[in-house]
Amino acid sequence: MSDHYYSSKPSSLSERSEIHAVLRGLSFKFVTDRGVFSRSEVDFGSALLAESAFISPGDRLLDLGCGYGVVGIALANSVKDVELWSVDINERAVELCRMNAARVGIEAHVLESDGVAKIPSEIAFNCVVLNPPIRAGKSTVWRLYAEAESVLLPHGELYVVIQKKQGARSSTEYLRTLFHTVEVIANKSGYQVIQCVKMAT
Repeated sequence: MSDHYYSSKPSSLSERSEIHAVLRGLSFKFVTDRGVFSRSEVDFGSALLAESAFISPGDRLLDLGCGYGVVGIALANSVKDVELWSVDINERAVELCRMNAARVGIEAHVLESDGVAKIPSEIAFNCVVLNPPIRAGKSTVWRLYAEAESVLLPHGELYVVIQKKQGARSSTEYLRTLFHTVEVIANKSGYQVIQCVKMAT
């Protein structure tokens, strides 16, 4: 079986390493490993998402498909009193995310979960960030969009990063069926960050 970053149990042998990144004006060192997304460096899309998403002090934030934790950790470490939840289907990524959050003193709720399945039903979020697993296929990506909408509070925001050549237009069109407002807020080097605001109930 092929070993994808969206596999729940990577079959590749573990070989941890450490990478450095500057995000939101802060310096980070992340532990990565084989079998997780973008193990050798923080990918451009995740960095752009981390720089572009807006959260407020005290927000509850969900990093959906967190990988080894880059986006959620960068956001939670740059804004006071953010309650971070991070989920990923990949057990190795989840372990790394827990480790990377602890290294910067963040007490995150990190869960091994296919989408939002393992998040308690009473938990809702002010903000969700998502760098979707494009290679997992459109049906998976669109399911994650719908799940993100379902766990947001009224007026909550989803931020998605996606390459234009990997379906940004079709994603934007689908997101408009789910959210009150959908707007491209960053556009750089072929990547777009899309901000989606949930309608008030």
